[in-house]
Amino acid sequence: MNTPSELFYTKEHEWVKLDGDTATIGITDYAQSSLGDIVFVELPESGMNLSQEQTFGVVESIKSVSDLFSPITGEVIEINNDLNDAPEKLNEDPYKNWIVKLKVSPELNREHLLNAETYNDYCLNNN
Repeated sequence: MNTPSELFYTKEHEWVKLDGDTATIGITDYAQSSLGDIVFVELPESGMNLSQEQTFGVVESIKSVSDLFSPITGEVIEINNDLNDAPEKLNEDPYKNWIVKLKVSPELNREHLLNAETYNDYCLNNN
């Protein structure tokens, strides 16, 4: 399982890259592997305000449908429109092919975010 150490993770299998007041969010390698062949991604609208743990989209595979949950609070400033025509890119490289970028709320709460080691342990012990 590929788990880059510079990212943060959630128990819902999203990853977050924090860069100043911008957060890039996607699904983890574990998530894409568990879902199987991804055939559809529902993306939020730009400008949408998301609360931490709020559902903001859906990833659909040939096996199942999975909600996407925002790991942090913020405003959607960019969506990865490439996923509309090629959702399978999430299977190819889930870290390169992010889903959404948020302008982070000034009250950023990182307490629930996991580092790579803790996330790997969580995945190994919760199957």
